Amino acid sequence: MNSILSYVLLGLSLSAPIGPVNAAQLDKGIRGGFLHAWFVGIGAVIADILYMLLVYFGVVHFLNTPFMKTFLWMFGFFILTYIGIDSLKQAGKIPLGEMRGSEPLSKSFLSGFFMSVSNPLSILFWLGIYGSVLAQAASAARVQDLVVNSCAIIAGLLLWDFTMAGFASVFRKLLTHRILVFISVLSGLSLIGFGLYFGYEAALLLFARL
Repeated sequence: MNSILSYVLLGLSLSAPIGPVNAAQLDKGIRGGFLHAWFVGIGAVIADILYMLLVYFGVVHFLNTPFMKTFLWMFGFFILTYIGIDSLKQAGKIPLGEMRGSEPLSKSFLSGFFMSVSNPLSILFWLGIYGSVLAQAASAARVQDLVVNSCAIIAGLLLWDFTMAGFASVFRKLLTHRILVFISVLSGLSLIGFGLYFGYEAALLLFARL
């Protein structure tokens, strides 16, 4: 049980650092409520599961090539910048009270998925973290250990996703409209900042190949 709990905590710690997904969850939760924030996180978790599978099948090494890393940095730049600008445009349109955004949940899901799947840091992240989990399972020669530990990591990711969605929706109920607009603007600027960082990394890789 202690081993399973440690992998749940690992999943929590992987999700907890402030990044574009957390910023987007906060923004979506303020503007659309719990479900919209939750679906952003669900999309990111699906992307994480995809990378876990790629590490398991050894495909992730192809994604770690200079060409694919450049493509992913550029793709992430466009995705994050677009979402950040859209967040700034919608900041003043936060509905009051119990009203919820009219944006479809699928859009929230896709934004979380593409933000996570287009992040080359996720490749290195899961290659190192999940690679060590694979190595431990291989040394024990027990496939069931790998399945249980993988599910525990995913449970940790989902738990953080649920927590962030709840936190964002509580923010929405407790704070004034002006403060909510300020937080939404701050989240939008944060996403644009992450996008510019992705663009910078893409430019470095492009110039290195010239």
